[in-house]
Amino acid sequence: MPIPTEPIGSIPRPRELQDAMAAYARGDIGAHTLEALFDAAVRETITRFEATGSPVVSDGEQAKPSFATYPLDGLENLAADGVIIPFADGHTRQLPRLVAGPFRYGTYAGSYLPRARKYARRPVKQAVISASAMSLLYPAEGIPDYPRERFLADLVRQAVADIRSCFDNGAYAVQIDFTEGRLAVKLDPSGALLQQFIGLNNQVLSHFTPTERRRVGVHTCPGGDRDATHSADVDYADLIPLLLTLDVGSFYLQMASEAHPQRVLKMVAGLLRPHQRAFIGVIDVLNEEVESEETVCDRVLAAAEYIPPSRLGTTDDCGFSPFGDDVATSRDTAFAKIAARVRGTRLAAQKLGV
Repeated sequence: MPIPTEPIGSIPRPRELQDAMAAYARGDIGAHTLEALFDAAVRETITRFEATGSPVVSDGEQAKPSFATYPLDGLENLAADGVIIPFADGHTRQLPRLVAGPFRYGTYAGSYLPRARKYARRPVKQAVISASAMSLLYPAEGIPDYPRERFLADLVRQAVADIRSCFDNGAYAVQIDFTEGRLAVKLDPSGALLQQFIGLNNQVLSHFTPTERRRVGVHTCPGGDRDATHSADVDYADLIPLLLTLDVGSFYLQMASEAHPQRVLKMVAGLLRPHQRAFIGVIDVLNEEVESEETVCDRVLAAAEYIPPSRLGTTDDCGFSPFGDDVATSRDTAFAKIAARVRGTRLAAQKLGV
């Protein structure tokens, strides 16, 4: 397409799969049964993705427990009482806490790609969690015989290996999920924590060639879970200047649900470097109403007033179901919204003459 359009990643899992994931965690069913359901869900997800006309697809993160915790699958050096993330509607999510070193990923994101590519006829994108999000696993009080400096060195190596595993398994593009960006500003208004996060992620990116980094993008949003956010009250202006110093080829930016998108778009346009593309969110995943293609088109045209079409793309504000147990949005709604994004982006390209 003249204006590229890509998904963020997660699609609501079928209820049968969600129930099976819970049953497996309780020990009520075996791995073989669960793997068969993963296979069926990925096959159907990709079939429906391609039916929308989407030029790039994903596996919908059907086999991930969540977008954030997949690397921890199978690890035994964790406790359940880690950092708590509160959402605006009152519910919370809690990360595990590392209790001993060394830190290693139990699962790499690239391991999900062979199953997806078995069914896909179009390029497959893979999302990975940021190193900065994983850094929240290390407790403030430290760990005996495993100082934070050693943890961060191990974390960088593992995050590099995670991205590399995606390239090695045929990913068209790799998207780093950095939904904790605005949260960092909320937790530390001085900006110091955000600067630490940006520095850590750039340290990971420094291990890749310029050509490889052009195939890597960063996604940011104020968190999205059960139709609520954790940091939408944080001004984008406190995030964007530092966010755009990340050394990647693309940025996937929540915008459809933003209160004042024109102000943010102007800021992005002034900071985007010549080799970078901004994928603007034109689908509000927290709103159950399906956008019309005309609404999407209008959002694209509004973005094009600030960002040249040659450096513009479209996406969804966030994943539709970042956590495996999220049932706020139906699969039908998610795919209807994706189809609207594809059609609306195409219509906008025609109106822009590109």
